[in-house]
Amino acid sequence: MAAITRRFKMLSNVLDERERRMVAAAEAEAIDYGGISAVSRATGLTRNSIADGIAELREAKGHKRGKYKHVRKAGGGRKRATQKDATLVADLERLIDPLTRGDPESPLRWTTKSVRQLAEELNAMGHKTSYSTISRLLQELDYSLQANSKTLEGTTHPDRNAQFEYINQKAEGQLATGNPVISVDAKKRELVGAFKNGGKELRPKGQPEKVQVHDFEQELGHAIPYGVLDVGRNEGWVSVGVDHNTASFAVESIRRWWYSMGKKAYPSAEHLLITADGGGSNSSRAGLWKLELQSLVDEIGFPISISHFPPGTSKWNKIEHRLFSYISQNWRGKPLVSHEVIVNLIRATRTRTGLTVKCNLDKRKYPTGRKIPKKDLHDLNLIRHDFHGDWNYTLYPTYVKNP
Repeated sequence: MAAITRRFKMLSNVLDERERRMVAAAEAEAIDYGGISAVSRATGLTRNSIADGIAELREAKGHKRGKYKHVRKAGGGRKRATQKDATLVADLERLIDPLTRGDPESPLRWTTKSVRQLAEELNAMGHKTSYSTISRLLQELDYSLQANSKTLEGTTHPDRNAQFEYINQKAEGQLATGNPVISVDAKKRELVGAFKNGGKELRPKGQPEKVQVHDFEQELGHAIPYGVLDVGRNEGWVSVGVDHNTASFAVESIRRWWYSMGKKAYPSAEHLLITADGGGSNSSRAGLWKLELQSLVDEIGFPISISHFPPGTSKWNKIEHRLFSYISQNWRGKPLVSHEVIVNLIRATRTRTGLTVKCNLDKRKYPTGRKIPKKDLHDLNLIRHDFHGDWNYTLYPTYVKNP
């Protein structure tokens, strides 16, 4: 069997489909009893293919060479699923469309349903398909499927998909009016110094960058990158904090984005939509987050709406895939030896789709444990949306009465 495998590998690059069948068939005939199964294991061809090859060998006896002009008869082979089922693609797109996120047709384009779930729903509609076929069709339609662990996040909440649809609807409407949509979040805290950073970079052979054996915070401290992604313009802003990741730091980062990039890009803006996850410094339950946003609203003079992703689904936030992932790629294998190095590496982040990133260092102190008086929360000019007001709400300037 090892000899058959070697021979078949040597010949496979110079044989066409029919010739491979017939070579395997000849080997099986030479073995006689059990030859088809043995050659199938040795070559990787199916038993049916080898049996077809044997039939072709027997048919070819007595015929002149050159009779077979084609490897396969015209129209032969398995028909594509879309040829056998003309409405399959249309029904698949109808299932996915309201649940998509991302560029370019929809502001949020990563599918929230798994391929198995989609196959089950299509079969229930009368189609005959499998999850592997759906996976192939989604790739052809330019959809990006997430790993299973990400797809299953937050599935226990009954309104998970409905919130995705709501965010998508709001983002589309906002972009259609020429107003900004931003996705915000904090990247994980990074130690500053000669510490190991994941990934590899090109260096002279045998000369790796030397770093500390243990990862203990030293005198340089740490860095907290808080990002703002302009969804419509594919531009990013990152504030690198040196203290704590608080709501005050988060809103200050948004403020810096507005005065550094947003105000110039949207001189006629009348409304801002922020999409964020539901925890951390921009938590949907944090009073300080809302209080700081109210201060920003009064400052810029127009309302800000916030839509939070459901619990356990922070990985779906667009900034994770279109900003933070590229920052991580850009500094892989490079020790973050100073805050200046971190800022420069973030500024140098680019993508083929045109992403540009600006960054600055925020050296301000943001103490934790700040208490918010109930009166301040009561005075917020905040209107909760009809759908999940705990996740979706709008802050208006305080001078606007009964918005």
